[in-house]
Amino acid sequence: MFSKPSPARVLSCGQPEPRWRPGLNAQPFHSEIFAPAGEASGAGLALALARDALAAVSGEGEDTRQVMWVQDRATIRQGGRPCLAGLPQDLAHRLIHVAAATPEDALFALEEGLKCRDLACVIGEIAGNPRALSFTASRRLSLAAERHGVRLWLVRLDAAPDLSSARMRWSARAAPSAPGRWDAAAPGPATWQAELFRARSHAPGQWSLCDDAGTLRLAGDPDLAQPMESGAAPDLVHLARPTVGRSLAARVHA
Repeated sequence: MFSKPSPARVLSCGQPEPRWRPGLNAQPFHSEIFAPAGEASGAGLALALARDALAAVSGEGEDTRQVMWVQDRATIRQGGRPCLAGLPQDLAHRLIHVAAATPEDALFALEEGLKCRDLACVIGEIAGNPRALSFTASRRLSLAAERHGVRLWLVRLDAAPDLSSARMRWSARAAPSAPGRWDAAAPGPATWQAELFRARSHAPGQWSLCDDAGTLRLAGDPDLAQPMESGAAPDLVHLARPTVGRSLAARVHA
């Protein structure tokens, strides 16, 4: 009789499973993120993971397809809708938002979105543990995502981990951000304490992740920008930002 394998399972070649890190090319098509409803950590991490995956699989080419974001009524009531002004500039203009009345409607919209290859990815938010989100429903989402090649990040707000066919399952909470680059009293990049508690191809683990200028990074990465010391000259390269399209003021008055 063989003993039960540990969480860090061994592959057929005898090597332990690789540890997850941002920027990996092999990204699952169906992931879940469990997070509290009152701090937006689930949606923030889902968006960061989605952009990380899209950047990794697109290579040097830019993926300009639409992104679909589905919420049921309970998640909108608890956390609000996506704020276009707060979204990355390369994403805000191509976001399709679906407000579903019930979890059943949200699941239908998610599955239909996964069947559309003109979408870059699908992000969903469902509150609690509705009966409609059964293992069978989860399996349907996994099969649709893998069959049509469209990735799904499903945020589970105030939910208990239940049976699911998601290939990767996270638990996320907001974490204190590092000091700002130019002002130590200002907040730095959004940061999450993330635990990967189930994955098909990676060992479980915990990370402190942050969104550094639109790039998902490990919060302890020494290459992350540190606060500017008193009297130090500013980095003019990082201060420069290209302007794309019309100004915000022009858009408001258009």
